[in-house]
Amino acid sequence: MLKHLGRDLRNKAKWCYGDDHWPNLIKTLLTDGTAAMILYRAMQQSRAWRLTPLEMIFNKLNVMIGQCIIGRGAEFGPGLVFIHSQGIVINGATRGGQDIHIEHQVTIGAEKRRSPVLGNGVFLGAGCKVLGAVTIGDHARIGANAVVLHDVPAYATAVGIPARVVRQRSAEEADAEWADL
Repeated sequence: MLKHLGRDLRNKAKWCYGDDHWPNLIKTLLTDGTAAMILYRAMQQSRAWRLTPLEMIFNKLNVMIGQCIIGRGAEFGPGLVFIHSQGIVINGATRGGQDIHIEHQVTIGAEKRRSPVLGNGVFLGAGCKVLGAVTIGDHARIGANAVVLHDVPAYATAVGIPARVVRQRSAEEADAEWADL
């Protein structure tokens, strides 16, 4: 848990302040969304240790303190960042890779008991909805208020209702952008 949480905090410090030096890590601990990230990791660890009552407590604390709803079975790799946590809703069957950045008011939801799968390095813009058995490829970006109903390929940018791909970046472009962060 601490390994994942450490990477989460470093990624958020880089996103918010440009680097992950200790003064920025301290500021990151006090920023919006960080409490939700910490409570999510505590919930995830409680689940791994089969401490269901504790898992449920962390889940409810996240609703009250973090102002977001994350299903107890949701799994994300290290580097998860809630830029702002208000209004985030994530289905418990959602699976996500590493280094995912999520803005406020994002919904990642199931349709007919089938949930999204997010690749590594995905960015979800404010208010977007990712619904059903869709796959979001590595380093894809989903624009604000987009409604994703179909798969989005790796390195693509999707916007609109329903979301459509408006830009396809190369792996080299995406890696250069990621290095700048």
